[in-house]
Amino acid sequence: MAAPAPASAAAPDLLRLLTCGSVDDGKSTLIGRLLADAGALPEDVLEQLARDSRRFGTQGEALDYALLLDGLEAERAQGITIDVAYRYFATPRRAFIVADCPGHEQYTRNMATGASSADLAIVLVDAGKGLLRQTRRHSYICALLGIRQVLLAVNKMDRVDYAAARFEAIAAEYATLAARLGITQVTAIPLAAVHGENLVQRSARMPWYRGPTLLDALHAAQSGGRAVDAPLCLPVQWVNRPDAAFRGYCGTLVAGRVRPGDAVTVLPAGLRAEVAQVLRAGVPVAQAEAGQAVTLTLAGEYDLARGDVIAAAAAPPAVSDQFACHLIWMDEQPLLPGRPYELRLGTASALAQVTEIRHQVDVDTQEPMAARTLALNAVGYCQLSLDHAIAFAPYAESRALGGFILIDRISNATVGAGMIDFALRRAGNIHWQHLDVDRAARALQKGQQPRCVWFTGLSGAGKSTLANAVEKRLYALGHHTYLLDGDNVRHGLNRDLGFTAADRVENIRRVAEVARLMVDAGLIVLVAFIAPFRAERRLARERFAADAFVEVFVDAPLAVCEARDVKGLYAQARAGQLHNFTGVDSPYEPPEHPELHLHSDRQALETMVEQVVQRVLAS
Repeated sequence: MAAPAPASAAAPDLLRLLTCGSVDDGKSTLIGRLLADAGALPEDVLEQLARDSRRFGTQGEALDYALLLDGLEAERAQGITIDVAYRYFATPRRAFIVADCPGHEQYTRNMATGASSADLAIVLVDAGKGLLRQTRRHSYICALLGIRQVLLAVNKMDRVDYAAARFEAIAAEYATLAARLGITQVTAIPLAAVHGENLVQRSARMPWYRGPTLLDALHAAQSGGRAVDAPLCLPVQWVNRPDAAFRGYCGTLVAGRVRPGDAVTVLPAGLRAEVAQVLRAGVPVAQAEAGQAVTLTLAGEYDLARGDVIAAAAAPPAVSDQFACHLIWMDEQPLLPGRPYELRLGTASALAQVTEIRHQVDVDTQEPMAARTLALNAVGYCQLSLDHAIAFAPYAESRALGGFILIDRISNATVGAGMIDFALRRAGNIHWQHLDVDRAARALQKGQQPRCVWFTGLSGAGKSTLANAVEKRLYALGHHTYLLDGDNVRHGLNRDLGFTAADRVENIRRVAEVARLMVDAGLIVLVAFIAPFRAERRLARERFAADAFVEVFVDAPLAVCEARDVKGLYAQARAGQLHNFTGVDSPYEPPEHPELHLHSDRQALETMVEQVVQRVLAS
């Protein structure tokens, strides 16, 4: 075997930064002019900028530097930033990646995306307007996402006659805000970005200012670094098995150093092991550091998978399946506690539910507010529950092991971004108790195959009628059954729930858990609920073994359901007296692949009963 190669030289220092602030504070102009004055723009880019300035510009005959970052046609037409624009540039002293973030409130989620990987924020304030709502909002999100360095760029000083008093008043007000948010380093700089004043060269019009230019401050800022002095941490991205003789665990080191012979712990299983080899690009090396992509082999046979974490044995991260966290909601549809989402944290994934919204944060004042759901761009302090434990660290200690996203399982859209605060104590205090009498024993005693039969459909489609008839048939055949009907359950177990989307999610979650316990007791459980959302029906299905859940779609046209409406509910909904009624002002999402699809407007009741009974009793 070839001798290990020496570790590679350290990568050049890179600073990741973002610009944020209110609308029209001059963020894009500032970055565009900074790139130009720092000599970071090739001639062809400047020529294109001149052409774009004539077509889209707002500076007359002068170059409109904002167009360098306003890349979308919609942005140029409206003169605003919508998406996050990233630019790389370098000076002889340092390399930079800058994110130009939108200022409009409706694009707060875009701004959070830019802040998630930044070491420093340039917060722009219009000297004439002072601190605005968006200034406070963006500063709060920067602090929430772990940014502790801020360059306060007090822009458009030319519009206030370069008044030192105005600059000092804004700087003092922001210092108070920063202290309250936990932002520890603030450097205030007066600017006139459109003229390039105090960007790269000092301004002759502001001789009273003795501090650094913007570029000097960027050169002096601390980068996030590669956390080489922290304990080893490698989230496993891929298990490499080219042949039976080699098993390598691939990923990017998020912290620490690793060498052959190091003692490690594999989480969440808690296995102890020793590093046999460290490889980079297939070549053995003596050491690897944080930020580098590596393959590790371990001395011995271990069953690792994507999402596991290889960590220093002396300082492993914690493991839990329940957390307190801050959550930024990014979807047009509101967050519904109890609804299952896919969580991704580093390379790990899990099924996650927000079990409680402790409060929503007023992003402008940072005051807590009561909330049952979170709307687009809202920030909440929540409790999160996963279907299995994962390795984690508080976000304040590690972005890599503390930051996560939530994904809608139906649309695959990213709907939320979260920051773990700490594990809930009950996650470590509650354990599964072994029971000697299990589901199989109970089923054998009753002489039947326990199942959950879930009847879904519009109000008036005939779910309860069919479920009742099916139970009578099964009872006559000697089977042990129980029927959970939507209306009946709301008289007791779910009497505290209304008919909002959030309450409907909780309604189905509770019923699914009760049905699971009854199936575990060996019963055939019949559940007759509208259950309008696919996500909740999918959640219910996943509570059971594959052969223990039967979804029955009782289908009928809306007009037929209304004609059968003996309770008068549709009429009340049409008259505006009953809100959030399925089929009228709340949607019903039909099952895509039910085990049985019955048409109650065309099939006789006895025919449907026979079909359900045969499916339920099939082995």
